[in-house]
Amino acid sequence: MLKICFIGAVEFSKSALLQLIDMDADLCGVISNTHNKINSDYANLEEICKYNDIPFLDTADLNSVTTYSWIKNKKPDVIFCFGWSQLLKKNIMELAQMGVVGFHPSLLPHNRGRHPIIWALTLGLEKTGSTFFFMDEGADSGDILSQREVLIDYEDDAKSLYKKVTTVALMQIKEFVPLLENGEFTRTVQSDLEANVWRKRGVDDGRIDFRMSSRAIYNQVRALTSPYVGAHLEFKGCDIKIWRVEEHICGLQNIESGKVLDVFENNILVKTNDGAVLLVHHDFEVLPNKGDYL
Repeated sequence: MLKICFIGAVEFSKSALLQLIDMDADLCGVISNTHNKINSDYANLEEICKYNDIPFLDTADLNSVTTYSWIKNKKPDVIFCFGWSQLLKKNIMELAQMGVVGFHPSLLPHNRGRHPIIWALTLGLEKTGSTFFFMDEGADSGDILSQREVLIDYEDDAKSLYKKVTTVALMQIKEFVPLLENGEFTRTVQSDLEANVWRKRGVDDGRIDFRMSSRAIYNQVRALTSPYVGAHLEFKGCDIKIWRVEEHICGLQNIESGKVLDVFENNILVKTNDGAVLLVHHDFEVLPNKGDYL
């Protein structure tokens, strides 16, 4: 039976681990991090391992001597690394005969790098992907094991797209684990000529500028909503989180971007470069007045 060492620390990791347990996979050990919760979608895997009697290692450094020795002693056939931001060093990747299988929610080799769900929504893409690949010393550049396309609807936001990708990925796991066990899997080499790499998102990428188009603001907000940090704007010296907006047509051509056109119930209608957006889910404790500027 295929001996799997599992690494992860986010909600997707949790879903994948539970899927493997449901498949009665031979999990010889799980590595996670219960200290440094840098991911907004962080998930604790320790209780799952205790309940299912799976050896567990808590570490902040996958490349430490302690982690290396722990994995080596488990003698895994393959390592699954699903949801960990630290790149693995070569000596760790060589501990399992089959290597390390990683996961990236894009259509590799397109859109390697950081924050793939956030950037896909921010850029208004109509599709993304779910890709499992054999990790090498590059970033998301190894041979592809399994890949599926995931369509992005206009109504999708970070939470719904995360769920879509997870659903597809769990089906892939059910398909490729038996293939790995039987040695019937295939490897598809990525083309570096087709690749691009997305950068790490910064604070300013989440700052709403109403001089942008309504669609760009809509995409920005839906990309950063829960489980992520939220888009934001500054009003009267306070940083206000914005979680959901709606695009609105506005025929007014002589109104400056950022002006509050209307306030009703808990909704705030704001002029944009080419129309208006309605702020429908936000963290304003005191609503702005009509005529204010955001």
